[in-house]
Amino acid sequence: MGVFILSIILVVLLAISLVWTHPRGAPYVPSSMNTVRQMLDLADVKPDEVVYDLGCGDGRIVVTAALRYQARAVGIELDPTRWLWCQILIRLLGLRDKVRIQYGDFFKQDLSEASVVICYLLPETNKKLQDKLLRELRPGTRVVSNTFIFPDIKESAKTDKTRLYIFSPENTMEHHLRQQLTSQSTMEDI
Repeated sequence: MGVFILSIILVVLLAISLVWTHPRGAPYVPSSMNTVRQMLDLADVKPDEVVYDLGCGDGRIVVTAALRYQARAVGIELDPTRWLWCQILIRLLGLRDKVRIQYGDFFKQDLSEASVVICYLLPETNKKLQDKLLRELRPGTRVVSNTFIFPDIKESAKTDKTRLYIFSPENTMEHHLRQQLTSQSTMEDI
């Protein structure tokens, strides 16, 4: 009987965990380890840079950033179950000095410390997030998105499913279009 009750509690917690984050960013769908390495390689992560993972899930990106790339890493997770899992994982792996997991909504967190931002979010979330990133990130901060685009930012590079964006005002589509219009009107004046 005790195992049955424990099983039901675990199933309920899992169900809550699966739907908890969807309205605020994306459902939990982990990136494969191959994709994790692709994203971190595309971002050209260097030792001691600060890698942020928005919606860090089970912590695989922040752990890989710390172990393989010797970066410092910050994961932000809204789901209390996965946040707790990450806390246990980084303690067991002895990464408390390199990795920190913040509980909460990444829209309410300060991201200005990031050298690299990694995300696997839905298209509508990326669209809402791009203004926050442009406001808070230092020019030149690399942002890698798994699968989905940032509609108003010029893509700098891409691999199979991952896309690299260099966040700075001159990389916005608005700036690019202004440049096109300016050069076109200059050409017409000649």
